[in-house]
Amino acid sequence: MVIAPKLPALGALLLSARFLYKMNQLSRRTLLRGLGTVIALPWLEAMGNLSAWAAGADVKKTAPTRMAFVYVPNGKDMANWTPKTEGENFELPEILQPLAPFQRDMNVLTGLTADKARPHGDGGGDHARAMASFLTGCQARKTDGTDIRAGTSVDQLAAARVGELTHLPSLEIGCEPGNMAGGCDSGYSCVYSSTMAWRSATQPLPKEVNPKLVFERIFSGGDDASRKQRNASRKSVLDFIREDSKSLAKQLGKSDQQKLDEYFSSIRDIEQRLQRSQSLAPLVAPADFPCPTGIPGKYEEHIRLMSDLMVLAFRTDATRVGTLVFANEGSNKAYADIGVHEGHHELSHHGRDAKKLAKIREINKFHTRQFAYLLEKLKAVKEGDGTLLDNCMIAYGSGNSDGDRHNHDDLPIILAGHGGGTIKTGRHIRYANETPVSNLWVSMLERIDVRTPVGDSTGGLKLG
Repeated sequence: MVIAPKLPALGALLLSARFLYKMNQLSRRTLLRGLGTVIALPWLEAMGNLSAWAAGADVKKTAPTRMAFVYVPNGKDMANWTPKTEGENFELPEILQPLAPFQRDMNVLTGLTADKARPHGDGGGDHARAMASFLTGCQARKTDGTDIRAGTSVDQLAAARVGELTHLPSLEIGCEPGNMAGGCDSGYSCVYSSTMAWRSATQPLPKEVNPKLVFERIFSGGDDASRKQRNASRKSVLDFIREDSKSLAKQLGKSDQQKLDEYFSSIRDIEQRLQRSQSLAPLVAPADFPCPTGIPGKYEEHIRLMSDLMVLAFRTDATRVGTLVFANEGSNKAYADIGVHEGHHELSHHGRDAKKLAKIREINKFHTRQFAYLLEKLKAVKEGDGTLLDNCMIAYGSGNSDGDRHNHDDLPIILAGHGGGTIKTGRHIRYANETPVSNLWVSMLERIDVRTPVGDSTGGLKLG
């Protein structure tokens, strides 16, 4: 049954509310609309059992499973990354200390290898190959022309399975711009070192680095004229769905009304932070990258805004698949806010110099703190008897291990989240040397009922 309330006086500005009911329950696909704005709702008690929210999934599941892949460049100081003991109750080393509140919600995985990031006769270009092969498990064709080729990335294999259930098949975002043409690393196209997601072997998916445009992509109907009108009016996106939200509130119980208020507050908070960011000093980018517009002046705030947007996209079921690149592979970004004024890539070639290694550790810990922020936000969202983090698989890592040696074995990898109850967490797991990291991607795909090899994978990993 479709209930179409009387159009408000604004008429041309607001679209009618569309509330869909089935057996007297609010549909999980209920949308609030107005002036090209579309806002999906979080799960509410009025929607009934969460299994109805996971369309096409096993009815025993309590919520849809989401997956995200977070990339950090230039490897790690592995001696201070790798736990000394295996199994449960391991001690977190220095670089992983910021993740202490989430030790029971994640696994540290060692021994995994990105073999296709190695030269295999192609010479230099380890940074380009590291990112290009990380999610594809395929060797990138060495070219700085237009004949690029890698492979289909795991996120896109997932999007092909679950993308039709959401407004966005996948979300590709990042915090450092990169060229999609020209050469960047020893004869490799810039696209390889700045792009993690590949729809096909020849179709890279560029990441969006402007949080305002990401926000528009998630919440806007995509009509340019409507977007310009909203911007000109300087109203909150929430103002345009106010009538729909008032009508919806009348249908909800007290608990749902409180949850809806909290949800709208989180949207408004991001809007206000975006507005504030535009008044800050522009981001000081490395000389080889132009300074983008419309992003926060501070790198940390940029990462956290992007993390918040990823959480919102998962929370609203706008998408179930995402990639987030903290910085491009080979990035020479400086980290002045934490007292590191040299470039990251420059420092990664430390030659075991103690002072340089100390600065690398500070950069590594900075990135880990940002990952902890993302996990904190995911865990704060309640879903049924659990949290959003319980229903996520968030892989964090790099296609490089020790940046000084440019090696691609024993990668620094964390898998956070419980995968809808299918992953046993709180462990340090050491796999046999040369185990393809693609085997991890196969295991993640299996948890959304996708059974397919990924690049050079040889099978799945035991995670349950």
